[in-house]
Amino acid sequence: MKKFYINTYGCQMNVHESEKLAGILYERGYIRADSNEEADIILLNTCCIRETAETRVLGNLGIIKKIKEKRPHVMVCICGCMPQKPGTAEMLKKRCPFIDIIIGTHNMYKLGEYLDEAQHKKVVEIWDKEREPENAPIHRDGKFSAWVNIMYGCDNFCSYCIVPYVRGRERSRDFDEIVAEVGSLVKNGYKEITLLGQNVNSYKGGAPEFGNLLRALSQFDGEYWIKFMTSHPKDLTEDVVKAMASSDKIAKFIHLPVQSGSDRILKLMNRKYTSGEYLDKIKMIRDHLPDAGISSDIMVGFPTETEEDYLCSEDLVKKVKYNNLFTFIYSRRSGTVADKMDGQIDLKTKTDRIERLIKLQFDIGNELARSYIGNTYRILCERVENGIGYGKSSCDKSISFEASEENAGKFLNVKITEVKNNKLKGELI
Repeated sequence: MKKFYINTYGCQMNVHESEKLAGILYERGYIRADSNEEADIILLNTCCIRETAETRVLGNLGIIKKIKEKRPHVMVCICGCMPQKPGTAEMLKKRCPFIDIIIGTHNMYKLGEYLDEAQHKKVVEIWDKEREPENAPIHRDGKFSAWVNIMYGCDNFCSYCIVPYVRGRERSRDFDEIVAEVGSLVKNGYKEITLLGQNVNSYKGGAPEFGNLLRALSQFDGEYWIKFMTSHPKDLTEDVVKAMASSDKIAKFIHLPVQSGSDRILKLMNRKYTSGEYLDKIKMIRDHLPDAGISSDIMVGFPTETEEDYLCSEDLVKKVKYNNLFTFIYSRRSGTVADKMDGQIDLKTKTDRIERLIKLQFDIGNELARSYIGNTYRILCERVENGIGYGKSSCDKSISFEASEENAGKFLNVKITEVKNNKLKGELI
């Protein structure tokens, strides 16, 4: 029986798209291999949002080339964001002639047809048209957690971001189709369902549509959580937060990327809000959801960022006290507005700033973690390994505890007893 292996780069959107690619291959009789070396089809589902992911793809292609030389029958396919970027598909075709199939973000669902075609010739096909079929098969990797797309693309055109150029403009899925898919997942035992979109709050054009969707998805019988990501601060409404507060089926967690605490930098980024407006959104969330978990993204080293601008980000982090913070060094992306800006920051300065920011967040995380000792949380046990259970609370606190295999996939009450390096440990109640 032929085997496939998928190398996934980037965010949760790509992880879910890899599940769709796997669904296509399972339908055609393939099974999953444990590594590239064992596979008859090697797929690279790429991301070009950040330079590091693109560099990893190119590095892995060198390894895959050696596999192809030893096993010429192996089919190599590269898809996703990276080939969609103008000029990249042709570059890959010339630089890596051993690749059999090169496709973009809009036509990945045709993988099966391309595999047939590639038996006779190389396939390079990039579509500019923005569309995704909703009937693509999905082979879900998780037993208890599932991803569900509610929309695709982005209309925000942040000056540093290439997403609108490689994933297209916003397109929302049909309301009833989403409700039916989530209802089926709940019926089949999934306990945590995460709604995906580049900007979920602009679903169907924005308020009140996303809030209405959340309410509809919280009406099924059984114990489960609905999560969502990602939210753009300018579009998060009080209606959505009220919907979260009104239902125990909607997790009390919001990922709200701020990117910078400097109003000058936010304007250059084209984020369409000020730090003050962002902090007002944080206050609004906590007014309705006092115990909500809030995480964010912050980028350092954006063009012309001064030490004063950077310290504004530190100040904002201190005011919000995030549960979790994802920090990034700005990397130039060709085709974006920021790539052409003067005042590019040197790597030493960027590295210094991100190290300081990471330490700040670590200290805040430690302070918050210690305050949780003695609290009891309802958690979903995601897995059990060597007698230790790992799970998350509704507000996205990660907790480990002694457990048995039968605890996996269940909602449990866990009391926090210990904190070590920001990691919460507890005991079953």
